[in-house]
Amino acid sequence: MPLTLTSPAFRHMEAIPARFTCDDADVAPPLEWSDAPAGTRAFALIVDDPDAPDPARPKRTYVHWVLHDIPPAAGSLPEGAAAGSLPAGTREGRNDWGRTGYGGPCPPVGRHRYFFKLHALDAPLGDLGTPTKADVERAMEGHFLARAELVGTYERRP
Repeated sequence: MPLTLTSPAFRHMEAIPARFTCDDADVAPPLEWSDAPAGTRAFALIVDDPDAPDPARPKRTYVHWVLHDIPPAAGSLPEGAAAGSLPAGTREGRNDWGRTGYGGPCPPVGRHRYFFKLHALDAPLGDLGTPTKADVERAMEGHFLARAELVGTYERRP
């Protein structure tokens, strides 16, 4: 079986509930994964929105969450996962708000897609400081075993 990533809060290509967005509690949705390949020693998670700022005219990919060195035994992240509740050893990177932690969907216009990308790695990445998505992607080079993806959508109500 391939590596899989799911959420009990929403299904692939369906709407992310408002609770996990700037329009409500803005907490991270629960995530679950299974079937990591043999040799997995860590996971990295990157959440981004390639539709910013306008899905009709996207100009950039906006990064919402960066985690790495998630232990291989974890298998999930709880709803509201944050610095105090991440699995032991997990390291946080910097999102495009310039801070660590999860920042939920908050699209200025239109329905955006949010890509939750889980990477199985053959080694932890170690202390990268407070890395950006690009820093983590560079550090993952040569350590990639598998990737799973979950996509949710969100559009703010007027």
